[in-house]
Amino acid sequence: MSWDELEAIGQSDVREVAQQRDDLARLVLKVFSTEDGNKLLTWLKDVYVNVPIAVPGTDSSHAYFAEGQRNVVRDIEARIKQARKL
Repeated sequence: MSWDELEAIGQSDVREVAQQRDDLARLVLKVFSTEDGNKLLTWLKDVYVNVPIAVPGTDSSHAYFAEGQRNVVRDIEARIKQARKL
C-alpha cells in the first residue's frame, strides 16, 4: 500500500481505495502481458534491476538513486503478481 492510498483512506471509503488499487494492478497486468509490454519489462529489468547498485569510485548517493529505480520495476512486478491473484 502506498502513502497516497493510506492518505486516501481517511478521505474516502476503504473499499473505493482497494478497488482503485486492484484496477491499477489489472491495468499494469494488461499492459505488461502483451508481447511489447513483456519486452519493455525485460528491458527495464536489464537496465535498472540486473545491474550493480554500488560501483567503485562513484558517489554513495548513486546507490540510493539506483535502488529507487529498481523499486519502480519491482512495484510493476508486484502489481502484476497481485493482479494475477484477483
